[in-house]
Amino acid sequence: MAKLIGNAPNQVPTNADLGKMAFEDKVNVANLNATGTKDATTFLRGDNTFAEAGGGKVLQVVTATDSTERSTTSTSFVTGSNTLSVSITPSSASNKIFVAVSSSIYGSGTFSFFYTIFRDAVNIGASDGMQRLYTSLYVPMAMSILDSPNTTSATTYQVYMKSNGGTAALNWGNLKGTITAFEIAG
Repeated sequence: MAKLIGNAPNQVPTNADLGKMAFEDKVNVANLNATGTKDATTFLRGDNTFAEAGGGKVLQVVTATDSTERSTTSTSFVTGSNTLSVSITPSSASNKIFVAVSSSIYGSGTFSFFYTIFRDAVNIGASDGMQRLYTSLYVPMAMSILDSPNTTSATTYQVYMKSNGGTAALNWGNLKGTITAFEIAG
């Protein structure tokens, strides 16, 4: 099968010889005794079986944008009038939804301002959100989360915000914010 260049037969190769190896024969798939079906959608696994790639495939993508500045003085999470919201219907309850958000945020006053992602009426971020802003600053904001909604019903993902005093703003300066949901095969 493999023949070393520059060495006599049955001689153990030196480290210098290893870099000079040449292979004259190919392994034919028929000689592997692999199970499964070999085609364009399968690969040969380490256990000598052909299988499809499986999970991790992106099945659908839904995105929405909003360029209207939204604000609140609420101390509980609120939507900010339907800002940055998408609805996606998973094709299988075992699939996951990856949600990514980008926007600009601002808080007026010397308080804390909180931003998070809700699935329908459930905060899927931390109890105090996924982003926190202190004092009067304008900053770009990005959040993402991998969610397991365990449903095949239409599911809404939306950005919520709150303030512990002062005003929390999203899409500050009427800059465009984006939310994108990716359905990932389970």
